Amino acid sequence: MNWDLLLTHASLATFVGEATYGLLTDAAIACQGGQIVWIGAMRDLSAESVATTRDMHDIGGALVTPGLIDCHTHLVFGGDRAQEFDLRLNGATYEEIARTGGGIVSSVRATRNASEDELLAQSLPRARALLADGVTTLEIKSGYGLELEAERRMLRVARRIGRELGIHVQTSFLGLHALPPEYKDHRDDYVDLVCNELLPALAQEGLVDAVDAFCEGIGFTRAETQRVFEHARQLGLRVKLHAEQLSDLDGAALVAEFGGLSADHLEYLSDAGIQAMARAGTAAVLLPGAFYALRETKLPPVASLRSHGVPIAIATDCNPGTSPLLSLRLAANMACTLFRLTPEEALRGITVHAARALGLHDRGTLAVGKRADLVVWNAKQPAELCYWIGGGLVRQIWIGGMAALF
Repeated sequence: MNWDLLLTHASLATFVGEATYGLLTDAAIACQGGQIVWIGAMRDLSAESVATTRDMHDIGGALVTPGLIDCHTHLVFGGDRAQEFDLRLNGATYEEIARTGGGIVSSVRATRNASEDELLAQSLPRARALLADGVTTLEIKSGYGLELEAERRMLRVARRIGRELGIHVQTSFLGLHALPPEYKDHRDDYVDLVCNELLPALAQEGLVDAVDAFCEGIGFTRAETQRVFEHARQLGLRVKLHAEQLSDLDGAALVAEFGGLSADHLEYLSDAGIQAMARAGTAAVLLPGAFYALRETKLPPVASLRSHGVPIAIATDCNPGTSPLLSLRLAANMACTLFRLTPEEALRGITVHAARALGLHDRGTLAVGKRADLVVWNAKQPAELCYWIGGGLVRQIWIGGMAALF
């Protein structure tokens, strides 16, 4: 066989099929050329296979899962907003903070003022924290530059993080994140800039995997979002959307019309939006970190998403303002405690359904032919990954069959 990697005496949470966690006990998994090539019971493992494997590990019954997938982050940004967190808890309102130059404008200013190397130095520790928590695939959005050079730097840093850490990074261009200060009285001109200059230039440079927007009363209208989506489609790019976080602007139905990968947040999602997503195969990405940080009380309609068969993914939404969260496993715990997902739903939400939310069909489960992204945990059963609140449970990680340093 000459396998590159063989893990024996494992408890495999494959997430294949409908059986509980797709769990296989006292099992083995083999990888070659960066892919999974064999999975089965220990009793079916031949002595010849063991003898010819280059790297073998007896993991003594420990849990193995697919590498975790964080499918919604704003991980690259300059500075932080810890002082605003302090100010809010001392009575300042968001409006008061914004009037004094805080809020997203402060993140835009700090990001624009940072060089590419400075952005990388600030962002790498955040990515390393996610890797140490079991994340092997990571989505990173732009959207704190809001002009060509700063957006380019953000996306270049996202690509560099992938190369530096050996993880897979998917990028999303989020030009419609906020209205930059210099365009506060020229909305249409800024949307034109995004459609006609920023998006085409960055896509041509190979820096954009998908296009996102913030469709909200404090963000951009449905019509403005549609314009950007139409330009994305002309460029052959998939779309996704921050939708129905604070109100229902029918954004979920819009992204579904474009065959979108996902609609994200969704606290105010309507039944019509859910049905549109179900028809289009658009995933729902729930972001409990933002729900928690904003002290939101409107729950996303989980029961209706379930009943309509909409895939539910979970992500950190790591960002400086509303979700400074650096643990995808904690996001899964929050999805259980705040949204009442079961541990299995939450774990499928950070593996198989998160892969779907990024349009990646080669990962998210442990199955022959899938990428050899594996995490060995200091745990015996899958529910432990959602049960423990914090703490390091990762024992070892392989990404594409290669051992990861974290």
